[in-house]
Amino acid sequence: MKHHTTSFKINHGQNILPIKRMEIFSPDEWEIFVEEWVEVKSTVYVEIERFGGAGDKGRDVAAYITDPRKPNYEWDCYQCKHYNQPLMPSKMWIEFGKIIYYTFIKDYPVPKNYYFVSPKGCGTSFTKLLQNGIDIKAGVKENWNNEIRTKIISGKNIELVGKLLEYVENFDFSIFDRVQPKQIIAEHCLHSNHLKWFGGGLPDREVLDEKNIPLYVSSAETNYVSQLLLAYGSDHNDIFSNTEAIRSHSKYNNHFNRARISFHHAEQLRNFSRDNLPNGTFESFQDEIFDGIINIAESEHRNGFEKVKNIETHSATIVISSNAIKDVLIVKDKSGVCHQLCNDEKLKWVE
Repeated sequence: MKHHTTSFKINHGQNILPIKRMEIFSPDEWEIFVEEWVEVKSTVYVEIERFGGAGDKGRDVAAYITDPRKPNYEWDCYQCKHYNQPLMPSKMWIEFGKIIYYTFIKDYPVPKNYYFVSPKGCGTSFTKLLQNGIDIKAGVKENWNNEIRTKIISGKNIELVGKLLEYVENFDFSIFDRVQPKQIIAEHCLHSNHLKWFGGGLPDREVLDEKNIPLYVSSAETNYVSQLLLAYGSDHNDIFSNTEAIRSHSKYNNHFNRARISFHHAEQLRNFSRDNLPNGTFESFQDEIFDGIINIAESEHRNGFEKVKNIETHSATIVISSNAIKDVLIVKDKSGVCHQLCNDEKLKWVE
């Protein structure tokens, strides 16, 4: 399979490993990154919500399995910790305490799963602790007075007695687990913001095999194809009601074939951008092409056929310097965007 090699790889070589780059995120950036990862890692969630900051009540990222507006909803909790070292039990007792207390007072239901996520992962002692719910319970009770009691709510002592103690005794501590940083990276790569976080240049873009372009015009191509037929008719002083009518006119038929090829290149680029670049990147590229050709489009032309050819020719000269998509552009993409704009009724070759 052939690919277009990006100039970024030639100019910059290897990039910083993602697992190392995660370590220099700020705590807020880490929460945003985890939220994005949760968005793509599972199809079982109906909604993702990031709390973060003061007042989160022990929830950084909540992933709802069922509608959170209904009682007793099901959800998973992702607790984001960005420290300079792997997570250790001594700093995590308060997190156990928060989830226990706030579910005890029914602020929210007990999550089905509670995951600790940290760019440096969990230390050996914390990993071992998470593997044994009995040990977590014992540790919570042992460390309640020193590590939990005064830290859940500022200025308030929450004593582990009575019904709260009974609640702890019956709490299901098997819900707690951790996620390895390498798993987070591997799954986040499906998010369109992945390259924005880690750089490294765009992946190679697959060469579009023109033999795979459908022989027949699809319903999604109706608008720009209709405009092309009108453009050919304005040059020939005739009416071409369908694509079969231009087969015997080589200059129209050849142009039509080139136009379809460029349109499908632009569609392929749209999909490539959707999978690899932040939302709106391709739309910004379309806007740049539109801004570069609109004066030509609004000028006088001998007929619609001359108009579309003049615009296609000018689009090829437009320099895309700031859009991240520039590294994988080819000329067909630019003329293809012209036909996309026509397909979206933002341009017309014949009024």
